[in-house]
Amino acid sequence: MKIGSVLLILAAQLASAQQPHVVTARQVVGLIQQHVGVPWRAKTVDTFKAGDPDTPVTGIATTMMATFDVLKRAAAQNANLIITHEPTFYNHEDQTASFQAASDPVWRDKEAFIKEHHLVVWRFHDHWHLHQPDGILSGMAHALDWEKYQSASTPNLFVLPRQSVHDLAASIKERIGIKILRAVGDPAMQVTRIALVPGAAGTETHLKFLRRDDVEVLVIGEVPEWETIEYVADAAAEGKPKALILMGHIPSEQAGMENCAEWLKTFIQGVPIIFVPTAEPFWTP
Repeated sequence: MKIGSVLLILAAQLASAQQPHVVTARQVVGLIQQHVGVPWRAKTVDTFKAGDPDTPVTGIATTMMATFDVLKRAAAQNANLIITHEPTFYNHEDQTASFQAASDPVWRDKEAFIKEHHLVVWRFHDHWHLHQPDGILSGMAHALDWEKYQSASTPNLFVLPRQSVHDLAASIKERIGIKILRAVGDPAMQVTRIALVPGAAGTETHLKFLRRDDVEVLVIGEVPEWETIEYVADAAAEGKPKALILMGHIPSEQAGMENCAEWLKTFIQGVPIIFVPTAEPFWTP
């Protein structure tokens, strides 16, 4: 082979090696499915919610909720694949037919922004909870600095140093940075046995923990006020050693999606990965 031909081949190989590897949103999800460590469910909310899955990824942003504010901040940082834990379009399965039929202005502007900025939104809920350990719970235990108190057999249970419910609630509020935190029960009650159930697991799940003798305080995200909240209020009025702390849905799971960003970095290379926190929506006058 002539020297000139060899040089041309080497130059082509070098140019190819210098080309950035293009990965699509669909390929990123494929990598997640390979690494999550549990069989992928046929029935799941972990699907694409908006955008073209074959869009080349310029950056990945994990977040608790793909709110309009989060989408703007992610786009500003050139992250066009948004991996959200909770719904994007205001219901669990992200059904948008009624919004389209009503030409809803809030939905319409959000959808338009996603298209204009070539964003792709994919939800990672069911399988991140199924991951061992649960990606949300482990992230929250770390953020609260409760890992050393966690039960090996029942990860939702913690035995903390004895303190009042008031002091426990105050420490949670400070460590997580919560603006609005609510509690039910006697603030002076001394407690040590805690159950942490982030998000909105539902009253039946809450009651399973509250009925345990080794649970004095249940820490959750949210629940309808006539359900778990009323139950704990009645328990406290009856003199039972039970209390409830409501962190709010976003603060109760947020650290789990920061944990997700760090986990993604262990097997996805060549694409920037960031965590974009979701703002707590509540305020008081």
